Amino acid sequence: MRRETLRLLVLNALMMALALVLPPAFHATGLGSRFLPLLLPLLVNGFLSPVRWAVLTGALAPLASAAATGMPPLYPPLALVLSAEGAVLGGVAAASYLAWGRRVWPALLAAVVCGRGVAFVLSWVIAKPFGLPPVMAGVALILHGLPGVALQLAVVPLVVRAARTRGSLLLADGD
Repeated sequence: MRRETLRLLVLNALMMALALVLPPAFHATGLGSRFLPLLLPLLVNGFLSPVRWAVLTGALAPLASAAATGMPPLYPPLALVLSAEGAVLGGVAAASYLAWGRRVWPALLAAVVCGRGVAFVLSWVIAKPFGLPPVMAGVALILHGLPGVALQLAVVPLVVRAARTRGSLLLADGD
């Protein structure tokens, strides 16, 4: 196995593990889902992994969490909404970070807006079969996650900067 592939496997396994353990830790301290703890490592992963790895890990982590812990639930299909949001968060972060010359803030803002946009649209789509007014479901989802967006904006630049320090094992050779 090539060294870079091994590095990516370890990094993405770490981010997947964080996506599995952070939500129960947040819930145990009473902070709950408002802080979007499952999405935080998936967003960070977008800055540390290539697009396809970030998308795959972002899509699989919520489903693995649903299978392992029952949260997010598969019915109603919140796990699928978070799976799509995680894939978009990671993918947009990875693609825009490279496209915009490794500038964190534009990539972070693009990823958060696109990820929340996907979550809004999907909550709108699934609201009607559950007898909920679509606009209310979408707005409620966005408002509920505002503390999480604030946490993402505060934490991700610090983590990416720390990872970019000289000699970080999280980065590929030459990064």
